[in-house]
Amino acid sequence: MKLLRYGPIGAEKPGLLDNAGLLRDLSAHVDDITGNTLDDATLAKLRALDPADLPVVEGEQRIGACVGNIGKFLCIGLNYSDHAAETGAEIPKHPILFFKANSAIVGPYDDVVMPRGSEQTDWEVELGVVIGKEAKYVSKENALEYVAGYCIVNDVSERHYQANLTGQWTKGKSCDTFGPTGPWMVTRDEVGDPQNLAMSCDVNGKRMQTGNTKTMIFTVAEIIEHLSQLFTLHPGDVITTGTPPGVGLGIKPEPIFLKKGDVMDLTIEGLGHQRQKVDQDA
Repeated sequence: MKLLRYGPIGAEKPGLLDNAGLLRDLSAHVDDITGNTLDDATLAKLRALDPADLPVVEGEQRIGACVGNIGKFLCIGLNYSDHAAETGAEIPKHPILFFKANSAIVGPYDDVVMPRGSEQTDWEVELGVVIGKEAKYVSKENALEYVAGYCIVNDVSERHYQANLTGQWTKGKSCDTFGPTGPWMVTRDEVGDPQNLAMSCDVNGKRMQTGNTKTMIFTVAEIIEHLSQLFTLHPGDVITTGTPPGVGLGIKPEPIFLKKGDVMDLTIEGLGHQRQKVDQDA
């Protein structure tokens, strides 16, 4: 299933994208797509519905983040071997964890608005993992059973804030609108192996990132195992799992960063497409 949320900011409704690409309303069956509706039993009830019986949502609709009321927005850094190589960083011994503020979360087609004075805002296409049931002390062998589904996340990053404002990466990762998520969450049964998904990011129509989740240093299962030893993962938590090579910071001889008016297009195999126009606070 492709589950999504549509409507104005703060008033999104639950929806489903059917096999014909039609948006169907799920409001009669669930209040929203949140941690409360991501358990296996609820997803099975939604899967049993005939999409043809659901109302078609007419007209152009804003698409919101595919999960509402996200609990923890967990991010893994330097998790692709080819990305680590382009940055000159050592391969980490354990998953590098940082948090992104939930106030950064926006829809997949909402504008990305750079902070006032920002000159080093960068793109990062990433595989998002949506937790569907409480996970604590789980093993990698059964870790994927705790996943409700997968989505695209653009881990937009302000590199100067990230590296030079003293402290951890969170400052450069948490600016408003720096977490486009969606367009939909594809349930795990339709994704299959999360370690073989092609992914890309274009800026102004030029391919910047080309990668595949098979080059992850730590797999989705290993990440869930590791994090669940440290704290409980709850339904509705989202883990974004790192980015492949091609970020602006890694471009030689000089980095390239986003500017007002730029357009980013992100894709992950089977998970849809994002597009954001770049703006900047005055």
